[in-house]
Amino acid sequence: MKCCFIGHRKLEVTDELISRLKQEIEKLILSGVTHFLFGTRSEFNSLCHKVVSDLKQSYPQILRIAYTTFHECVVLQKEVERYESIMSQLWHREVHLQGYEEEITPTVLRKSGKASYLERNRIMIDDSDYCVFYYDEKYRPDRRELSRKYLNNVLSSAQSGTASAFRYATRKKKTIINVFSLN
Repeated sequence: MKCCFIGHRKLEVTDELISRLKQEIEKLILSGVTHFLFGTRSEFNSLCHKVVSDLKQSYPQILRIAYTTFHECVVLQKEVERYESIMSQLWHREVHLQGYEEEITPTVLRKSGKASYLERNRIMIDDSDYCVFYYDEKYRPDRRELSRKYLNNVLSSAQSGTASAFRYATRKKKTIINVFSLN
């Protein structure tokens, strides 16, 4: 079984959030989830990757799979040490990269433009049995002033990609775990 992670780009990382994530992810592993699907571009994805990577010590059967767009790339676990060493030497400081067991770049994402992450999120949702979200209904992404989108939509509020993905997962009747709203 598979689980994807989708959340806001910015979030406040707390010990409580980390604990909730660990608890929910461990429940998923114990119920048979072995494939964890990650996008990029958000603090939530990075946090989930860290929690899953930590749990991989106890559950070596789990796999971390990166869904990337054409212009993104990831470091596969077998290459992590080599790249970390090279980058640490170049930057004169210790560098730690996120490792994945597999990278998937769907063909449609090779042709996608600026908002390819929206399509990527839908593909990850379609490929998953479970969707772990960090979704706050009140969250609004920052607008870039004077952009064409801003000028064309002055009266409408900006919509987050997470909100769009959450609605899509709901329509697809996926099992959703929203760690933002768990108490």
